[in-house]
Amino acid sequence: MRRSVRTFAFGILMFAGLYACDEQRVFEQNIDIADHTWHKDSVLQFKTEIADASIPYNVYYNIRNGVDFPTQNLYLRIEVQDSTGRVLTSDLNNIELFDPKTGKPYGDGLGDIFDHQVKVLDGFRFPEPGTYLIEVQHKMRDKVMVNNHLPSIMSVGVRVEKDIAPEEE
Repeated sequence: MRRSVRTFAFGILMFAGLYACDEQRVFEQNIDIADHTWHKDSVLQFKTEIADASIPYNVYYNIRNGVDFPTQNLYLRIEVQDSTGRVLTSDLNNIELFDPKTGKPYGDGLGDIFDHQVKVLDGFRFPEPGTYLIEVQHKMRDKVMVNNHLPSIMSVGVRVEKDIAPEEE
């Protein structure tokens, strides 16, 4: 019994230590896509708190896909809104998941699942401290979907981090 308590405590401390090492991260959340098929009308929503509006931030997509994804790229629309619903920025991004010539998957992966972290907003400035809503929706053509669902997307997420230049030594 004592040994399992120590093992559990060690695991918690390791997790906390790893999480604490990422000092630039302000927010990170991934949403699992049910049955790995993303409906064309589904808009993923992420709420983040920004405490310091005096610094710039980088915003990333986190994407997990299978090798059987039907095309080499993924079109995603990102929209950032303030607490009143005012749109601060909206953009359509073309994310390359596979090499167009060889078909080799980009990203980190093992077997048939690959993870991507792609910067989409570089040095973005939130106008004031507060709660912000980030929405992500795929904008793929109907011809790659099956019954209005985009196959082989396991999860999609957003990461917001402080855009702080490393200190010079």
